[in-house]
Amino acid sequence: MSLELESVTRISNHETWLDDINLRIEPGSFNVLLGRTLAGKTSLMRLMAGLDKPTSGRVLFNGQDVTGVPVRERNVSMVYQQFINYPNLTVFENIASPLRLEKQPEALIKQKVQETAEMLHIEQFLDRLPLELSGGQQQRTAMARALVKNADLILFDEPLVNLDYKLREELRQEMRELFAERNTIAVYATTEPNEALALGGNVVLMHEGKVIQSGPTAEVYHHPSSVTSAELFGEPPINLIRGRVGGGNVSFDEHIHFPLNTDLGELTDGEYQFGIRPNHLSLVPNNDDDLELTVDVELAEISGSETFLHVRNRDINMVLHLPGVHDYDVDQKISIYVPTHKLYVFDESQKLIQSARRVQSTPGIGG
Repeated sequence: MSLELESVTRISNHETWLDDINLRIEPGSFNVLLGRTLAGKTSLMRLMAGLDKPTSGRVLFNGQDVTGVPVRERNVSMVYQQFINYPNLTVFENIASPLRLEKQPEALIKQKVQETAEMLHIEQFLDRLPLELSGGQQQRTAMARALVKNADLILFDEPLVNLDYKLREELRQEMRELFAERNTIAVYATTEPNEALALGGNVVLMHEGKVIQSGPTAEVYHHPSSVTSAELFGEPPINLIRGRVGGGNVSFDEHIHFPLNTDLGELTDGEYQFGIRPNHLSLVPNNDDDLELTVDVELAEISGSETFLHVRNRDINMVLHLPGVHDYDVDQKISIYVPTHKLYVFDESQKLIQSARRVQSTPGIGG
């Protein structure tokens, strides 16, 4: 069953929460809504579910207008970031609850609950109450209740945000495998670009109530349509440098110059914004076209087994995303290397005109 939004706008208390959204989601697809807090992700999912009505526009399932159809009359499930379970019911009865509302036969209820619990590795907890479970087990229970009734549409509103890192990684992998075998539309909201990349499928970039780009996740990551798309789809955000092309050279900040390489050779003379992802910068040269910059360290932010290195070259500020632990003093001078074939180029209207060359075939942060 396909889901389509036609020119959907929602205004509440004189504020525009969703602005002229047109979006089609195919049957059996996994779709990630990616955007900052208050970008409109939850508002959009509430319209999809039938919890809210648009101020204008239409919502269609399989071509049928369901704009005014309430949620109780739709075959929809929703999983929230809080662990929402019935505290006085066992895990079995929590999972079974939507099937009991449908008055399904007892034998079928037992079969479906068991199968779904096994899918999410909580079959050994079916006789327990939710408060006797860990946070991850409680969220698995909520997910099992959403999955058990084979809804046409399942909505996940940042369901893993309250879990620790290891559990989040584990559940992401399981979700990819679960929905690879189902014909349900899944829509998953997150503020985290790395989570969108890990989940794969399709991504919908949202900003200030608008859909600014959508498509296969790897494609949108490698070919952001605008500066805003590039900034949203990266953690840390893409580094942006104003520059000028002229006389066969690129100039940054009037004191950094390098020749146009074959990837940038078709740029006409003029002003541009150049983008480089933090994970593409390095401390050692790796390519013939690497641009060496002498920079001052502003902050070495160590996070687990990686380092976010904030540096400055006169008026140019950049962040490097480095594997491993790197300890530097503030104001220490170091050299960093910019692979110029990995530069994104945006015109004065902030639209993409040149993507970074891809040197890896596997989608992901490193590509």
